[in-house]
Amino acid sequence: MRFRIFRFFRARLGTLVLFISMSAVLSFMIAGASSAQQPVDSRPRTTGTATDVPSPTPQVSQPTQTPAPSLPGRRIAPQLGAPPPPPVLKQKPPDPKTAEIDENSTLKIDTELVTLNVRVIDRNNHPIGNLRQGDFKVLEDGVSQPVFFFTQQEVPVIYGMAIDTSGSTRPIFTQILDAAKTILNSNKRGDETFIERFISSDKIETVQDFTANKDMLLDGLDSLYIEGGQTAVIDGVYLAAEHVAEYKKGGDDDRRRRALIVVTDGEDRASYYPETELFKRLREEDVQIYLIGFVNELDSDKGFIRKSPRDKAVNLINRIASETGGRAFFPQSIAELPQVANEIVRDLRTQYVLSYDPTNKAHDGTYRQIKVVVDQPLGSDKRIALTRSGRTAPREGATVSRPATKTTTSPANNNARQPATNPRKSP
Repeated sequence: MRFRIFRFFRARLGTLVLFISMSAVLSFMIAGASSAQQPVDSRPRTTGTATDVPSPTPQVSQPTQTPAPSLPGRRIAPQLGAPPPPPVLKQKPPDPKTAEIDENSTLKIDTELVTLNVRVIDRNNHPIGNLRQGDFKVLEDGVSQPVFFFTQQEVPVIYGMAIDTSGSTRPIFTQILDAAKTILNSNKRGDETFIERFISSDKIETVQDFTANKDMLLDGLDSLYIEGGQTAVIDGVYLAAEHVAEYKKGGDDDRRRRALIVVTDGEDRASYYPETELFKRLREEDVQIYLIGFVNELDSDKGFIRKSPRDKAVNLINRIASETGGRAFFPQSIAELPQVANEIVRDLRTQYVLSYDPTNKAHDGTYRQIKVVVDQPLGSDKRIALTRSGRTAPREGATVSRPATKTTTSPANNNARQPATNPRKSP
């Protein structure tokens, strides 16, 4: 019986060994397939005691924190920038038609008034007074303009004196200074004057800047002296008119009348600015120019085409006066100078001042022709209105270039003003 049981286990033992062998082979195949899908870690292993690595704690990023400079091979975690500002609800702008104005508020209306100084004379050059606003009509490019302001009252005057001190004025220089002093002594409260002497382009000096002090102005006249040079009439007028136009006292609301008195022989020999540039500049400025021209000593001989120096001087002086609404005087003798000075003073004090709001609002830099017409009652003397011939409209966003100036030293003073060096002229 024991022998039969032994033969039974021996027969089943082979089957069991075969089953175990097949199970081992199958397990090996499954393990090999699983390991083929995992990346091989080729890093060297460090032997030793393993340490527990704590799990990372999330950090809150700081918007304003500046990251530390990175070391080679080190990556910096990205950070969020500053949070956007909170949204703001935009209010609807008020309707100007329904907006309410407080009784204590000041309402400002943005207008671009053009001011005209108008002199009215008869055919004998006598001034005509006692006119009313309704007697005037202003035309710009032939279109009637609404007049917003009118007065005949005496208003303070800002004016300059530009005196030619070249050698050509030597014989009558004392009389020129006396006439200038007559005009200065007529200054009233609120008037301010500056004095310029000019010879050549590099000798244009401010002898006395704007002041109401008559003693300082008279001392400035007494400091003038004759000096040789190529007369630069255009440059002298250009810089003096610019200085009068730009002078402000107490802010941009300084609206006093502005004028320039020029004493010269009128012969321009070596100016930096051409005539076209001069008149372009004068049209941008509201400055009346009065000129006293001593042209009798100039050469009157002319060629077949060329004008004589005297004719050129007379034409230049007359055009400057006409373009600016001023006057030109050509004394035949020094005895006429006191009368000329008194007429200039009278004109400065007895003019009408008109202001109108242009109907053409375009800022295109174009030239606008201006004409003032005065009513002519039946049986009365002819009324002639004299003012500047036009204006140049401002250009949108444009800036006016200014000539460079520099300071030189002279025996009279040390505040010289002159045009920049002309790049077109050869040295």
